[in-house]
Amino acid sequence: MYVESLWAGWRSDYIAGRADVAGQSGCLFCSLALLDDQEALILERTALTFTIMNAFPYSSGHVMVLPLRHEAEFTALSVEEAGAIMVGAQRASRVLETTYSPEGLNIGVNVGSAGGAGLPSHLHTHVVPRWQSDTNFMASIAQVRVLPETLNESWSRLRDGYAALTASGA
Repeated sequence: MYVESLWAGWRSDYIAGRADVAGQSGCLFCSLALLDDQEALILERTALTFTIMNAFPYSSGHVMVLPLRHEAEFTALSVEEAGAIMVGAQRASRVLETTYSPEGLNIGVNVGSAGGAGLPSHLHTHVVPRWQSDTNFMASIAQVRVLPETLNESWSRLRDGYAALTASGA
């Protein structure tokens, strides 16, 4: 027996180019930053950044660290903002390592549409947990990713990880 189709209906908005899940015009990330943390899947807020679940993840636990200030250009970040984003990526890495035990991480910034940014108007840094052999025929041939948990389950696990990290003073 084999699977003839795999339903991934949550990706229809992305495929249709309607990634504005907050129902707001303008910047999706700025709109999400105004919402409740659980509703927007925000894991952490600091004075200069916020860390959010990627709604279209490459793997379970895929998060993004963004400047609070709406900015598209990497070179236009202040030194303080750039530093805060790197600290946010380090914290996300620690939480992912303790929560998911990945064998590696991808950490990166795609600047502009030509640079691979799906939402180029607001700079964001990806932190993606990776495991040996986590790319299978689904991603290679069918352009589909199979995730073992929902975004809300991932958010709950990671939010607990952030709480533990903060409680430890790290």
